[in-house]
Amino acid sequence: MASSRSQGTRETQPREPKEMALQPAPSVEQWAVPTERLCIRCTPAELTAAMANQPVIGVGGIGQERAIHALRDGLGIRNASFNLYVSGVPGTGRMTTARLCVDQIARTRPAPHDWCYVYNFAEPDYPLTIELPAGGGAALARRMDGLIDAARRQLSQAFASDDYRHRRDQIETRELHQRQQIIEQLAETAKKAGFALSVSPTSVVTIPLVDERPMTDEEFARLTAEKKKELHEKAETLREEIDRALGQIQQLEKQRREEIGKLNHDIAAFAIEPLIRDLKSQYTEHPQILGYLDQAREDILNHLDEFRSASEPAGEESVTGRLLRALNAAESESFFDRYKVNVLVSNLGRSAAPVVVEANPTYYNLLGRIEYRARLGVAVTDFRMIKPGALHRANGGYLILYALDVLRQPFAWDALKRTLRTGEIQIENLGEQFSATPTASLRPAPIPLDAKVILIGTPDLYYLLYFLDEEFPRLFKIKADFDTVMDRTPEHLAQYAAFICQQATEKKLLPFEPSALAAIIDAAGRLAEHQRKLTARSSRIADLATEASYRAALANSPRVQAEHVKQAIDAQIERADLIEDKLDELIQEGTLRIETTGQRIGQVNGLSIISLGDYEFGLPVRITAQTSLGHEGILNIERETKLSGPIHSKGFLILSSFLHGQYAQDQPLALAAHLTFEQTYDEVEGDSASSTELYALLSELAEVPLRQDIAVTGSVDQHGEIQPVGGVTRKVEGFYEICRRKGLTGQQGVIIPAANLENLMLRDEVVGAVADGRFHLWAIRHVDEGIQILTGVKAGQRRPDGTWEPGTIHARASDKLAQYATRLQHYAKATVAAPTVLPEPAQVGPRAPRVRRYSEQR
Repeated sequence: MASSRSQGTRETQPREPKEMALQPAPSVEQWAVPTERLCIRCTPAELTAAMANQPVIGVGGIGQERAIHALRDGLGIRNASFNLYVSGVPGTGRMTTARLCVDQIARTRPAPHDWCYVYNFAEPDYPLTIELPAGGGAALARRMDGLIDAARRQLSQAFASDDYRHRRDQIETRELHQRQQIIEQLAETAKKAGFALSVSPTSVVTIPLVDERPMTDEEFARLTAEKKKELHEKAETLREEIDRALGQIQQLEKQRREEIGKLNHDIAAFAIEPLIRDLKSQYTEHPQILGYLDQAREDILNHLDEFRSASEPAGEESVTGRLLRALNAAESESFFDRYKVNVLVSNLGRSAAPVVVEANPTYYNLLGRIEYRARLGVAVTDFRMIKPGALHRANGGYLILYALDVLRQPFAWDALKRTLRTGEIQIENLGEQFSATPTASLRPAPIPLDAKVILIGTPDLYYLLYFLDEEFPRLFKIKADFDTVMDRTPEHLAQYAAFICQQATEKKLLPFEPSALAAIIDAAGRLAEHQRKLTARSSRIADLATEASYRAALANSPRVQAEHVKQAIDAQIERADLIEDKLDELIQEGTLRIETTGQRIGQVNGLSIISLGDYEFGLPVRITAQTSLGHEGILNIERETKLSGPIHSKGFLILSSFLHGQYAQDQPLALAAHLTFEQTYDEVEGDSASSTELYALLSELAEVPLRQDIAVTGSVDQHGEIQPVGGVTRKVEGFYEICRRKGLTGQQGVIIPAANLENLMLRDEVVGAVADGRFHLWAIRHVDEGIQILTGVKAGQRRPDGTWEPGTIHARASDKLAQYATRLQHYAKATVAAPTVLPEPAQVGPRAPRVRRYSEQR
């Protein structure tokens, strides 16, 4: 055999184990996993003792001490930029715990002030804000309404009084008498000039006199030209007197209006001054309100006509007149809306700081809006149409939002950041911001923000915002991290039981026996996939408790027992394991080839995890290796076909590094090896199969068969150390299920990393099969241990001279690689000694131009 290899010839015998002395491996029992290490169970006695000895505190946040401390710190720091981001996967109690902590802190803080918008008499488009103690906004609105109602009554009575009428009549009589005197004097002047005057409300006309009577048109026509000219000159002279007299009359009219206006002002001021003074006396400590009342007083005095017209009685009118009067009355009544108070946020009856949870954080729901109403076909608005947002309602307290909901809403995230950055809530409609042409609308004064914002989201979203949004770290400086697992301590066991009992009370479930509570805690351990941990995804536990209560009710049991919990778990699995059953059927009928008996060279059963979102299960997969002479190295077929994820590709490169360190110290690695996951048609990700791939490759090189009744999981480093992987419980149970359906032989089992022993939470059926010797589990720390279990052959140690112990896996693999190197060297020499000479192609006619194909261009 040695001579044939030296000649570079290829062996023709079938691929079977070489006929040479093999050193047997040590007993596999040294790597067997004890039954007590396969899982850990909670007993009713243990749970009862834990509940008796541990105080139950903070049921809403069990196992989340780190997050609770962060929440309390963030809520306690009053700095504006110390907002919070509550990070955790859904179902870990993020919202419940955050709400409990916020409610607890909010009860220690006083109720915030009310905020109101009022009319700006100086600039109507810019409504003013007024801040009042809790409940003061509604009181101010009520008092302003009372003030206007009283002012309208007082003014109506004042202007209807005899004293007012007498004083006004005096002014008008005096003005009328003076006007009459001016007209009489003007008429006398005109008469002397030979003219009569025709006075109308719109003009004064001069008429020539003849025999002390007005001249007719016929008489005027018979006058000579000289006479007409003379009359015209006299009329022009008289016109100057008329204009002077009319100016005096206009001055009298102006004086009359001013005197009546002053009279009205004095009467109105006297009527409303006590009302204003009384209201101002109630707000002596609010200079802003005192200034507003002064402006309101001046506005009332400047619009007395509106107050008088609203109180004038109506006479007999036609239908059309009544309709017009109704429209005018409505318009007149709307005038008094300017004196109303828009209570934007009222904290009347509140004794603590508000806690607002906004489920739909749109732009308008966060920052408020300016609404419009139709009036005679036109959209109009005023300061009373300003509506608050969640930030207004949470001002002085706390606002809780789901981060993803905010990010999904257009403009909401930028608006929230701008508000937190500026410390002011500015209400403005989106249409005004993005309109091509400016439109006239309200510009309400901003309201100072004093609220703590709590965002709830996933860890991935937190890191995306942290690295991609430069403002996020400056605005949300406190991160509360919610874990997915908690330590399995007596305190947490007691809190777990208390949480389940609390759910039973809140959801009106049946009471739970200690055995049922222990069964749910066991399920929590399986979800955590750790013997010293429990899942912190409380929603899953609450759902299981609800289903267990339902099963107990179906069985007419007054209390929930452990068997009802198991029935609920089985029902959950049955609803979700359709794909698993279909794949099992394909394996049983041979469509998917999985061998659970016998031995094969270069083939081993790996274990994968299939995740369906709400359900995960383990599934074996054939991994095969093929080696040949060459210098390509080790090729991953999945990687070449782009079906390998980055982590799987990394694990494969580590495997290659191990082979180079193990066998390529004295000779080149003259190898062309190909490995693949057989019958997989989707992307392969993860490095948990790197040790499995190495076993297949070693088997192919050493030409030693591997047991097909054993499945393997575990990643490997460059030194051959076996590293832990995820999903080990699901993987073991997945291979066990395949073996059970095919028939347990008593030899089948799974090799797992020793570092994964604490992750074993096997179900009772698998534990029983291992205890009875019908199924096996081995835990290893090095690849040499795994290859010995799979082959029954010693792995081998390197001797001082650099060679391997004969008859071992490593020795045979090293010999095979040495043969490849020698053959490759001989082939290279033979190729150089006798180079291949290609004949010159025949050429007919001129050579055609070469067409450069696309593949050649690339």
